[in-house]
Amino acid sequence: MNQKERMLANLPYKAWLDGLEEERLESRKKVYRFNNTPPENEEEQAALIRQIIGKHGKNLKIEPPFHCDYGSNIEVGENFFANFNLTILDVGRVKIGKNAQIAPNVSIYTAGHPVHPDSRNSGYEYGIDITIGDNVWIGGSSVINPGVTIGNNVVIGSGSVVTKDIPDNVIAAGNPCRVIRSITEEDRKYYFKDREFDVEDYR
Repeated sequence: MNQKERMLANLPYKAWLDGLEEERLESRKKVYRFNNTPPENEEEQAALIRQIIGKHGKNLKIEPPFHCDYGSNIEVGENFFANFNLTILDVGRVKIGKNAQIAPNVSIYTAGHPVHPDSRNSGYEYGIDITIGDNVWIGGSSVINPGVTIGNNVVIGSGSVVTKDIPDNVIAAGNPCRVIRSITEEDRKYYFKDREFDVEDYR
């Protein structure tokens, strides 16, 4: 196995070997162009982000600035929206389902380093895949750590640090992130806390 194959297999690897450094440089060039495209050039901006993200469905929208390692290891479903300053360290694969909404300053980290200083100083690092389901809303300034799976229909509260898997159909928040409660049919009529919709076309 070369170092890229080791990286994508979630094994320890050295990030400067076997062309990985060059791949990251090419990705950064694309990201730089995306982040520095004038906001009125929406079509150019949309074309650039489609070149960066490895696989995507219809309606891909990411507000600059955006940062990633490779981009090619990111897969998102249809109707993907991310607000300002999303960072994805995609040395492992990041797979996100359809209808994702990501608030500002969210960080998704597949990357990590060994805990013991001698092992860490050896130059080996790792990437462990992250999976995020359909219809997930991730609140601002949240951090998703390596190896985490977030289920379908989940809301992650702002400022959360997600270190363990989160099941389907829950609200979870905190540091470390924990399930607060299930999402129920009763929640449908509210738009914020106890404030009910005053319109009918939200259903």
